[in-house]
Amino acid sequence: MFSVLVCEDDKNIRRLMTEYLIEDGYTVIECRDGAEALESFGQNHIDLLITDVMMPETDGFELVRELRDAGFDTPVLMITARGTMEDKKTGFGCGADDYMVKPFDMEEMLLRAAALLRRAGTASEKRLSIGNTVLDYNTFSASSSGETVYLPNKEFQILFKLLSQPDRIFTRTQLMDEIWGYDNDSTQRTVDVHIRRLREKFENSLDFEIVTVKGLGYKAVKKDKNITT
Repeated sequence: MFSVLVCEDDKNIRRLMTEYLIEDGYTVIECRDGAEALESFGQNHIDLLITDVMMPETDGFELVRELRDAGFDTPVLMITARGTMEDKKTGFGCGADDYMVKPFDMEEMLLRAAALLRRAGTASEKRLSIGNTVLDYNTFSASSSGETVYLPNKEFQILFKLLSQPDRIFTRTQLMDEIWGYDNDSTQRTVDVHIRRLREKFENSLDFEIVTVKGLGYKAVKKDKNITT
């Protein structure tokens, strides 16, 4: 339901963190270092960053400093083997919101992640407006002109993702990985079926349409200029 960016250069640890987060219902984007994470922030909506400190290229401290300097207020959970008080002061000083020391318990990571999301308000205020259409993540609903449509979980997540970044093309693989999970056995045909159902439900929308980009995937196109989140 929420998008978490995991930035960790150790492949095994990163994969284990990702598996726990996906199992707990999160969409996960993986990065190997701070430089990749910064690029990902420019391309995706991120609700929470979980980052290691000691990484090649751009380390965790510099990553968070650059994000804060750029105006991102995304909550940050730092996870690192550097557990001295000075290290913690540096982490909090550069803009981290919470700090865990390796080795750490995966269940505790999930509890801290949920707490950071609640604190940031994203867990209770997940709404998106496109013209007169309002999407509410709490109820998986889309309302317009006094009418409300309640959508199945996956349909809502696809629609929310498309409308949160109008005109951006999402491939079928991206939608499968981010919404169904990397290890899901469903085929890309499943995405097409969900898109068809969404089109049927919103074929008369005056605010947006879902467009097929031949050979690539899908994108949402606004029919007006008003969008707020």
